[in-house]
Amino acid sequence: MANVKDYIQMPNENIDMIAATSVLQQQAGEIRNKPINWASYMQSQMISPEDFQCITSLDTSKSGYMQANPSQSVKTLLNLLSHVSKDSTIQYILVMIDDLLQEDRVHVAYFHDYANKRKEHIWGPFLNLLNRQDGFIVHMSSRIIAKLACWGTENIPKSDLNFYLQFLKDQLTIHCKAYLKDMADLAKRVQTVVVMHTHGHHHGHGHGHGHGYNLQGSHHDQAHQQHETYREFNVEQQIANAENKTIIPANEYIQSVARCLQMMLRVDDYRFAFVSVDGISTLVRILSSRVNFQVQYQLVFCLWVLTFNPLLATKMNKFSVIPILADILNDCAKEKVTRIILAVFRNLIEKPTDPQVAKEHCIAMVQCKVLKQLSILEQRRFDDEDISADVEYLTQRLQNSVQDLSSFDEYATELRSARLEWSPVHKSAKFWRENAQRLNEKNYELLRILVHLLETSKDPIILSVACFDIGEYVRHYPRGKHAYISVLEQLGGKQIVMQLLGHEDPNVRYEALLAVQKLMVHNWEYLGKQLEKENENQKQTSAPITGKA
Repeated sequence: MANVKDYIQMPNENIDMIAATSVLQQQAGEIRNKPINWASYMQSQMISPEDFQCITSLDTSKSGYMQANPSQSVKTLLNLLSHVSKDSTIQYILVMIDDLLQEDRVHVAYFHDYANKRKEHIWGPFLNLLNRQDGFIVHMSSRIIAKLACWGTENIPKSDLNFYLQFLKDQLTIHCKAYLKDMADLAKRVQTVVVMHTHGHHHGHGHGHGHGYNLQGSHHDQAHQQHETYREFNVEQQIANAENKTIIPANEYIQSVARCLQMMLRVDDYRFAFVSVDGISTLVRILSSRVNFQVQYQLVFCLWVLTFNPLLATKMNKFSVIPILADILNDCAKEKVTRIILAVFRNLIEKPTDPQVAKEHCIAMVQCKVLKQLSILEQRRFDDEDISADVEYLTQRLQNSVQDLSSFDEYATELRSARLEWSPVHKSAKFWRENAQRLNEKNYELLRILVHLLETSKDPIILSVACFDIGEYVRHYPRGKHAYISVLEQLGGKQIVMQLLGHEDPNVRYEALLAVQKLMVHNWEYLGKQLEKENENQKQTSAPITGKA
C-alpha cells in the first residue's frame, strides 16, 4: 500500500475535492434531492421486501443504519445495482454508495468484507458500469472504484487494475481532445465576431465621408477602431469566461477522471501499473496542449506523486517532463500550479538515488530557463511557505550545477531535451575539436538524436542548428576515419540533410547547404587519401629491383 512517509508530505486532499469534481458534485446534489419510489419497485416484485426495508432505512439514516447493519446494507446496495436497469435509479444508488464511503472510510472495509465472505470480487459490479452510456453513471462508478482501491486494506487485482487505469487514461485523452476542439471552435467563433465587428465599424466609417475613407485620417482611425474592437472582443477573455462557466460538455468529467488518478497514484503498487500502460506520456501529452489550470494542477499533481518513487523519479525526464513543466511554469499565473511544479522539480533532484541523474535533471532545468523563472518567483510574495522553500532549494542546486557544468554536459542535455537553439557551445570550434568523437558514445546515442530531430522536427531553428552540428561533426572528425561518416549515412543523416536543401525556410536551406559542403569536402579528402594509398601500393609492387654490392 501507499508509503506512510508520502502521506505526511502531501497536502490535504479534501481542499480541492470540491473544486476538482464540481460538475459531478452538482449533479450528485440534484440526484440526492430526487428520492426514488422504492414501494413501486417492491409492488412490481423487482426488489425483495428485505431489500426494500433496508434501502428505505438507508434513505432516512445512511451512516447510522449501515454501521448497525453493514453486511445487509452492502448486500442490498449491490443487489439493487445488478437488478435495476433505469439510469436515474442507478445514479441514485451510486450517489448513496459514494456518500457512505466519503462519510467514513470504515465503510470501505464493509464492502471488502462482504465480498470476501462470499468469495467474490467487489470490483466487478462497478467495472461493468464503466461501459454504460450515461456519463454520470460511468464517472461516479469510477470514483467509487478509486475509493475502494485506495482507502481499504486490499489492492485491486492486477487484471482489473490494468483495465481501470487504461480506462482512466483513455478518458483523459478523449476528454482532452474534445475539450481542445471545443476551445478551437470557440476561438474561431469569437474571431468571426471580431472580424464582422471590425468590418461593420469600417463600413460605417466609409459612409460618413461620402466617397470611402478620409485618406488623411484613415490609417490612424482604422488602427484605433481595430484596437477598440479587440478590446471589446478579447479572445482570451472570452475563452477564460467560457472555461469558468463550464459550458463545455467535453470537459465536464475530465476533472473527475484526473481526481481518480490523483488518488490511485498515491499507492506505490499502482504507480508502476500506470507507467506500464504508458500513463506518463499521456499525462505529458495532455499537459503540452492547452488545458485549463485546474486540470493542469491535477495532472502535475499526478506526476508529483509518481516522483516519490526513486525509480520513477529517475526515469521521469525520459518523457520530457522537465521541458513541458518549465513551459507551464513560465506561463502560469495560478499559485497552486506554481507550487506543484516546483515540488515536482524538487523531487526530480532529491529522489533519484544516482547523483548523476540528479545532476542531469539540474542541467535540463537550467537549459529550460528555470533559473530565470526562479529569480522572478523570488521577487514575488507567496502566502505558501513551501513555495519560498522550494524556490530557495532549487535556485541553490541549479546554480551549483551551472558552476561545474562541462560544455559537453550542456550540449548533451540540450540535445536530449530536443530543444536545440543557437547556444554558444554550437559555434565553438574548440568544443567540436574536443568532443566531435563523443557523439559516437553509447552506440551513437547523440548522433542518432541529431538525425531523429532532422527527421521529425518542424521548427526551423532546431533544423538549422541540427544541420550545423552534423556539419561540424563531420568537419572535426579525425581524418581517415571514414567508417563513422558511413554510420551517418546508414542512420539516414546524409539523405535528410540533402532533402533540407529544398526547405521553405531560407536559414534551414543555408545550414543544410553548408553541411552538404562539409560532407563533400570530407568525401573528397577521403577519396584523395584512398588514391594516394593505391599509388603507394603500385609504386611498391612495380619498383625495379636494384641490387648494390
